[in-house]
Amino acid sequence: MDENPQPIRGRAKFSDNASDIALLTRITNGDRDALREIYTIYYHPLLRFIYRVTGQLELAQEGINDTMLVVWSNSADFGHRSTVSTWIMGIAYRKGLKLLERSRRWTNRFASVDFDEWIERSEVAAEPSDDGDLRDLLDQGLKQLTPEHRAVVELTYFYGCSYEEIAVIAGCPVNTVKTRMFHARARLRKLLPVIGKDLPPA
Repeated sequence: MDENPQPIRGRAKFSDNASDIALLTRITNGDRDALREIYTIYYHPLLRFIYRVTGQLELAQEGINDTMLVVWSNSADFGHRSTVSTWIMGIAYRKGLKLLERSRRWTNRFASVDFDEWIERSEVAAEPSDDGDLRDLLDQGLKQLTPEHRAVVELTYFYGCSYEEIAVIAGCPVNTVKTRMFHARARLRKLLPVIGKDLPPA
């Protein structure tokens, strides 16, 4: 396993931590404009991430609101033990898992939405890529992983997080993150050739 895997092109970008801390300070003082600003900064990264965890667009949108409610209510609890982005992503991860568990008990209440369809309708245009087939394969493969394994892959390769940061976000030891990545990669290696056979010829 690579100890420091390289993130893919076009990974999520947040504002710098100093700016985020300044926004959190304003939020703690009841500044709703600061909440709107941090919501705007994190909306698309959180939507993608929570979608990856839950597999459902409706849950991802609900998860963003749940996450931002925690940011608004508990901004004073940010302990500077990580970056603000890691703190927020950790909240989003827990909210995503809770929403997914709830949706499994009410499976008819929510409908799965194809992520590629959402990308086309998103305000942020997807970057053109020469390896679209590979991306499609990876998207299909990721859907076959557990939420925990999907989160590790997504945080590593799209968000550029280190294993240490992922451990904070997921609330688990670094070795658990490494183990999840190992199993996720092994599962993807097994899945991708099978999925590839189902693709129509170019």
